[in-house]
Formats: sequence, C-alpha cells, structure tokens
Amino acid sequence: MGARTVVEVAALRALMGLPEPVQRVLAGPRLERDGQVLAADLQLMLRIQRLVREPAIETLEVELGRQAAVRQTGLTGGRQPIGSVREVNVAGLLGRLYTPSAAGAPVATPGPLLLFFHGGGFFFGDLETHDATCRFLAERAGVRVLAVDYRLSPEHPFPAAHDDALAAYHWVLEHAGSLGADPSRIAVGGDSAGGNLSATVAIDAARAGLPLAWQLLVYPATDVAGETESKRMFGSGLFLTQEFMDLAVASYTPDAATRTDPRVAPLRAELPAGLAPAYVVTAGFDPLRDEGEAYAAKLADAGVEVELRRFPDQIHGFLNIVGAGRTSRAACAEIADKLRAVMNPTG
Repeated sequence: MGARTVVEVAALRALMGLPEPVQRVLAGPRLERDGQVLAADLQLMLRIQRLVREPAIETLEVELGRQAAVRQTGLTGGRQPIGSVREVNVAGLLGRLYTPSAAGAPVATPGPLLLFFHGGGFFFGDLETHDATCRFLAERAGVRVLAVDYRLSPEHPFPAAHDDALAAYHWVLEHAGSLGADPSRIAVGGDSAGGNLSATVAIDAARAGLPLAWQLLVYPATDVAGETESKRMFGSGLFLTQEFMDLAVASYTPDAATRTDPRVAPLRAELPAGLAPAYVVTAGFDPLRDEGEAYAAKLADAGVEVELRRFPDQIHGFLNIVGAGRTSRAACAEIADKLRAVMNPTG
C-alpha cells in the first residue's frame, strides 16, 4: 500500500468514524427518500467523493475502471483478519479460499463452505475488490468462503459469466474434500452481478437435483431489462448510477434479445422445485432494490423458504464497506451472523 493510499485510508476512516451528529453537519442536509433516511456516514462518504472529484467508474476506460474499483474498495474495505488464505484453481478459474479461525484454532473439517461470486456489473470486479468482504464474512461467520474470478465482459459477454459460475459450482461439489467442505453444507452467494449468478446457479442446481444448502443474494440484479421505481428514484448520486447500469447491460448482453433470458434475468425464470432456501438482502437507496425484493416475492410464491432483509439506510455496494464507518459494517455483520446461524449453527 503506497503512502498516498495509507493517508487516504486514515482520513476516510477518521471522517466516517466521527460521531453521527458531527457527520450530519459535514454531510449536509440529510437525504430522505421514499420514507427512508440515508446513513450519515454514507452521505458523508459520497460527499467526500464529490469534493475530491473521484471519477465514476463508468466514465473511465474499462481497464482503468477496473483499477479504480480495486483502489476504491481497498479504501473502504481495509485489511480484515482471517485465519488463512490460499489460491485455488477452480475449474480453470482463479479462486481464493478463505479459512477462518475459531478462537485461535482452525475451524472444523469438513465444514460449511460459501461459494462466492463478486459483483461489478459483469464487467469489473475481481478477487481483490472483494477480498476484505470475503475475509470479513468468513471470519465472523466461521465459514469457509471460496471466491471465484469468472470471465468479464465486454471481452467475454453472456453466457460466459453464467457458464463459469455453474462450472465452479460443479467443481466444488467434486472437490469438496480438498476444500475442507461438507457437501451437504455448500451455499452460493454474491452481491449484485454475483447475486445474479448465485440465483441462476441455484436454479440450475435444483433442476439437476444437485445438493445446495442455501443462497445468499445481496442486492441481486434479477431483471436487467426491467424498469422499476427504485431505478428511477435512486439512479443518480448514490454510487450505482443509471449510466453504470446501462454500460453493464450493454457490455454483458450486447445482443438485446438475451436480456430477458432467464440465465440473465432470474426474475423471469420458471422456478423449479427443490430450490435452496434464500436470504435476500436489499438496500433502501439502491436502484436494484425493487427487483431484488420482487425476486424474493417470486421465491416465496414458488414455495421456497426465503427471508428478505432490507437495510433502509444503505446504498448499493455497502457489502464492500467493512473497513470504514459504522452502519455498513453493522449491516455486513448481520449478514455474516445469518450465514453462521444457517450454515454453522454450532460454530
């Protein structure tokens, strides 16, 4: 980490760690929409980004945007503790296995494992952008997390990411022993585009009659072609913009006819019997809020065991903010605690 980055991290943590009343003053008039109030630390963070003229990722050339994403998530994620980390070749894809410690001792083997797919609109994001997130989830939940680097668009448009996610799931089933995983306690999860991939993998697993214990869908993209009130209400100034979403859709699905394919839009899928129970997380100030909640309702209507949790004061991307501020980390802690309760109840 360079000296400039160290200073940036320290400054951001200091500002986002200030008492909430002070943050309210610095952040400006509180932002209230749809009966919700944006968290003061997040409103301050967004204001800081504007003041320092942090470029929006969607305004940059693709490779520069990917580099910016790594830097930005490094600022908000920090360096989270973890028992151990090792690189894994997952069906020809780069993978990273996070093994937590439990009171200073290794976790039980075999144990539960979360196969994690990162967000990033299918065209950015990697093992580095979500390193802090995976460390945090694994260590707090006491659950192994295997993160996978699937192919990105525009170099590899649909169905590349979906095919990679499905191949990774099959590989995990076949190699559970070498991962320290109990095949009966394997879950899939991810945020945004990763939530989309997790949902579609769960659908494929159910259709094939393969084991899957749980699905963790954090502000999932479930209908890229759909129009919702949350997209209209929150599509500017709150990190995830309409411009970003348009670029993501154009990059991943250059053929417009594929945008309603159920492998792209699980909200439009015919749900099979036997779907794994789901925990669907949404953020109040997120353009994807409504489609995530619509998918939770669809699961419930199909008889799937599902729990919906909206964090009304959060924005899209809060899963990456575990190293600065209070409110996003608290939300992530609640998600990790749910992961522990479901997958590792005796851990």
